[in-house]
Amino acid sequence: MRSSRRTTITGSLVAASFSAVLILSGTAGADDQGPGSDKGGKAVDKAPAGVELTTLLPEKISVHNDSEETAITATVKNGGTQDSGPIRLLVVGFDGLTVTNVEGCAAIPEGDLPEGSNSGFACALDDLAAGTSKSYDVDATYDLSKTGKICLPVQNSDGGKTFWQQGPVPFGTTNPAPNAPATPLLLGTDNKPVAPGGDELPRTGPARDVLPLGTAGVTLVAAGAAGAWWSRRRPV
Repeated sequence: MRSSRRTTITGSLVAASFSAVLILSGTAGADDQGPGSDKGGKAVDKAPAGVELTTLLPEKISVHNDSEETAITATVKNGGTQDSGPIRLLVVGFDGLTVTNVEGCAAIPEGDLPEGSNSGFACALDDLAAGTSKSYDVDATYDLSKTGKICLPVQNSDGGKTFWQQGPVPFGTTNPAPNAPATPLLLGTDNKPVAPGGDELPRTGPARDVLPLGTAGVTLVAAGAAGAWWSRRRPV
């Protein structure tokens, strides 16, 4: 039976058009991830005075077509004028994207995962000085038959407040490369399999534009439609 204690996330999903989407450094494949992006991010609860917390994800990742493995760099940044004090960064996977490890962070127990997620890690920081950032190496797998999403909330140490949340935002491609060693995926793009053929990647399921977020029936609406808010329950 699942624990009644559940890590909670509050945040909004950006309803504007996405161009292409999430965070990590140092792992295999990280060198070609391109610049970091805060796409799909939004401030939620008010941070302490002088503290401005955001996150960054690579614009592009690559998924090995055989092993389905990928590497992501997740970064938390304090752009304010005051030190943050104790905070934590969560790295959470949804649907086709499963987070398998985050260097230096603790796995979130299954019963405490945010509703609808399949994996997650919590990274505790005693303090993040003003004007500095901290990057984490994220190992993940990506099922190319699905749309994979990642979420990066930044919370106070006990999870009672969420100062910033990036996502859940999808990584995907509209131009798969089934005959190449790896498929490049862009941040903010729904995954689309190749056209029918002998070497095609698995198809995505029906209703690709409306993505289920779990048994509670929370849904993400396709780009250009209204965003959805997650309900939040304070951990007990």
